[in-house]
Amino acid sequence: MPKTDLHVHLDGSIRIDTIVDLAKKQGVALPTTDRDELFKLIYAGDVCESLEDYLKAFNITLSVMQTRDSLVRTAYELCEDAWAEGVRYIEVRYSPILHTHGGLGLADIVEAVLEGLRMAKRDFGIRYGVILCGIRSMTPETSVRMAELCLAYKSRHVVGFDLAGAEVNNPAKTHRDAFRLILKNNINCTAHAGEAYGPESIAQAIHYCGAHRIGHGTRLRENGDLLNYVNDHRIPLEICVSSNLQTKAVTGWHSHPVDFYVDYGLRVTINTDNRLVTDTTVSKELWLCHKQFGWDLDRIKNVVVAGWKSAFLPHREKVDVLKEVAAELATIEAPANGRHAEATRHQGDFDGAGSIATEPEPVHDQPTTDITR
Repeated sequence: MPKTDLHVHLDGSIRIDTIVDLAKKQGVALPTTDRDELFKLIYAGDVCESLEDYLKAFNITLSVMQTRDSLVRTAYELCEDAWAEGVRYIEVRYSPILHTHGGLGLADIVEAVLEGLRMAKRDFGIRYGVILCGIRSMTPETSVRMAELCLAYKSRHVVGFDLAGAEVNNPAKTHRDAFRLILKNNINCTAHAGEAYGPESIAQAIHYCGAHRIGHGTRLRENGDLLNYVNDHRIPLEICVSSNLQTKAVTGWHSHPVDFYVDYGLRVTINTDNRLVTDTTVSKELWLCHKQFGWDLDRIKNVVVAGWKSAFLPHREKVDVLKEVAAELATIEAPANGRHAEATRHQGDFDGAGSIATEPEPVHDQPTTDITR
């Protein structure tokens, strides 16, 4: 399917072999140069206890991402990996301030990432945008500097501003000056919120910072009024299910709200967050939602379309690409016997997460994807 990945961190999506190779070339000391052992140290699946613990892996990835060549390479390879699994538009996010330890200037860092993305577009045809991040645990002045970079590169594929990092004790409203600068200059913005902290974090992101999208939003369900506000205003949620399980934002698939959000009509997008640290792809995330929640092909198509609708693309370009996407999705049909077989196989494996209907639905000649909601 022609998918999007709207919430993916560059420094969490580097290839494991690239880390080893770059460390060797740069003389960077790694905990180990054995790729399997290194992966065990970075992968959050079995060792992560919290969001803060999850973020420790970035100490390793960032150690080899402090040169121009490494940033060009990792940006290019991220797009290559995304394209290989059907992602046709990607919004790569990172914080330039985290890549200055090798002496690069902020503008040099942005230019390097953009060069890698341009090369990928030339070679594969992938559409892309860049989101620059402020960091919650850093000073508000640092976030303003990142916002100023967004202004400088607004017409050069930097499509938005984000606030990332640990939520606890780092309220979004502390960084509202950066968001004011962003909104004053008509730039898109999103914010990590409601992952490790309650719905009040989401409320701050929306009402203090003017966020157009919400990263994660896992705890939105705890406030019905806010949930309905988000729904009524069609504020997209950048859901990263496997990542949420790893950071202990939820206790398991049975407690993740994504199935409820989709069923209720929220604009839900499915994303990777960190392809290496979480060891995932967009296709894998959608497959897991099918397996755990029983999402059928039509529901998956609707979620895919929601990703395109939520992209920080110009409206006219978005309308054109949505027509292309809808036409391509219309050619994709479920196997005649696949759904029933899959349901039978997994009927008892859901641990309370939901169930799959055991009768296949009829195949429609026209796409049933809802492209108006």
